[in-house]
Amino acid sequence: MHNPLLHDEAGDPASSHGLFHTVEQAIARVTAFVAAVLVLVETVVLFAGVVARYVYRKPLIWSDELASILFLWLAMMGAVVAYQRSEHMRMSALVSSASPRRRAFFEAFALATGIVFLGLVIHPAIEYAIDEIMIVTPALEIPNIWRAIALPIGITLMLLIGLMRMGRAHGVTLMALSFAVALAVGGGLYAAKPLLMAMGNYKLIVFFVFLVGALVLSGAPIVFAFGLGTFAFLAITTRTPLTVVVSRIDEGMSHIILLSVPLFVFLGLLIEVSGMARAMVNFLASLIGHLRGGLSYVLLAGMYLVSGISGSKAADMAAIAPVLFPEMKKRGEKSGNLVALLSASGAMSETIPPSLVLITIGSVTGVSIAGLFTGGLLPAMVLAAALCVIVWWQTRHDDLSGVRRATLSEIISTFLIALPGIALPFLIRAAVVEGVATATEVSTIGIFYAIAYGVMAAAFFGQKIEWSRCGPILVETASLSGAILIIIGSATAMAWALTQSGFSRELAAAMSRLPGGAGAFMAVSVVAFIVLGSVLEGIPAIVLFGPLLFPIARQLGIHEVQYAMVVILAMGIGLFAPPFGVGYYAACAIGRVDPSEGIKPIWPYLAALVIGLIVVAAVPWISIGFL
Repeated sequence: MHNPLLHDEAGDPASSHGLFHTVEQAIARVTAFVAAVLVLVETVVLFAGVVARYVYRKPLIWSDELASILFLWLAMMGAVVAYQRSEHMRMSALVSSASPRRRAFFEAFALATGIVFLGLVIHPAIEYAIDEIMIVTPALEIPNIWRAIALPIGITLMLLIGLMRMGRAHGVTLMALSFAVALAVGGGLYAAKPLLMAMGNYKLIVFFVFLVGALVLSGAPIVFAFGLGTFAFLAITTRTPLTVVVSRIDEGMSHIILLSVPLFVFLGLLIEVSGMARAMVNFLASLIGHLRGGLSYVLLAGMYLVSGISGSKAADMAAIAPVLFPEMKKRGEKSGNLVALLSASGAMSETIPPSLVLITIGSVTGVSIAGLFTGGLLPAMVLAAALCVIVWWQTRHDDLSGVRRATLSEIISTFLIALPGIALPFLIRAAVVEGVATATEVSTIGIFYAIAYGVMAAAFFGQKIEWSRCGPILVETASLSGAILIIIGSATAMAWALTQSGFSRELAAAMSRLPGGAGAFMAVSVVAFIVLGSVLEGIPAIVLFGPLLFPIARQLGIHEVQYAMVVILAMGIGLFAPPFGVGYYAACAIGRVDPSEGIKPIWPYLAALVIGLIVVAAVPWISIGFL
């Protein structure tokens, strides 16, 4: 999306605007290269650890430690790339609907808030890194500053990019007004310190509802909204050293389980390049594509299968939509209905392992990843069945007289090509359950499996593989991962501040006193996470509220895996529900459909998803029957 603030004077190096653009692009190129290399190195290191331990029975004692050190660098460099590409998660629905003049102000304000937060946190980040110099890593025996220094370096690079963008902004007045508003809010909160301190825990509403909410609604990146709310709360109302903010961000980003995030993103993009996703979709189309609504069923089944491989909803939709949409349009399907079904299938498949949300919720709540992987298949199947009912009803009168049924030989040939792809989700799950690899390492098996598949498909079936896309895919992996991981870090710091304030104890007490017990708690959680999934996107909502609500669920006798499934599905419905759900707009972008076309057709699908969710919440066996 074009930023109305920025000049397009990159071609004039003599101007100050051209200089700012040149500096920004230089930072972007170097950072993107480093991030891409880090993705490759992490993949090789972790895969080498699996091979050494499982094949040669000689574990590499340093592999996990090296991977952990490089992981923080990958997360920060990816965050820099995402910042330069304007790919950090934000709620832009309200900003996009504003007038051009107001939209320009909000864009300027979003830029200003990022610069303010990065400027505030850079000194604590340097102090935190210096403090880490005294800690020596156990295996490699090097000072931990080699890992921790990634934080101030990444923050500095993002700050430089922000300043370069401010330097080439159209409106000096807009930027000055934006900074004035930010400083006025900060000054007003500081001046109100005596009043805030007298409010007790009600002051949390000021910082974490009004301040954070206003920043999110104004279109500021969510990571900066969370960060500013936490920083302001600790700086104004407590004596906590501000290095704690950085240490909690580090803690949130550095959990070793989260290393699977960039690797599964890489795998998801790689299966599209290798042709694995297309092969599975082609097989399903040959099998049931001649039925009424056949290609819609193929889309649902394809999303179910591909989600089990990639773990990234954006990658899932990008793998499925370009293959099916052209043929579905030929059969008379309207663009709005296609994007509505694609969005609904994205929400349906959130619990299919190895979903990034499953991995995230396991890392922040302590729920078994293997248990989540096992419990996630049936809930998604229940929601898929609900969507199939809607598809059947809408297509029951379709005329398929011009549709050719695939021959048996075509079905067999497409099945043989698709078989390795169909087997991959089961291979990934078996590798985790049988102890061959951890949830972090198993993605590397899938990556090398996908590469081998692509090579063999090209050699034996003449399949054209676009290997030239691997470079951009590595950068895209780093960017998406950085945007996700830095939000997890920021949300972890915010959750810590809420916990230290005693909010979690008060929330637990209030929720446990709800009339209706476990059923009422589950109903409130469903409504809350549909709203949170829509406003905050999925992962920030999970990281922020998961550690607070899961202990309450356990106290009320709700199995933690079932609760995880209900929460994730509710969040997914919110994420893909218009008008605020970011996932819905991602589906529209991938399907190249105007968002307004899908608003009306999506409601029957959303209703089916909610009914399926109620069934999952009411019947625990669906989530825990195979544990």
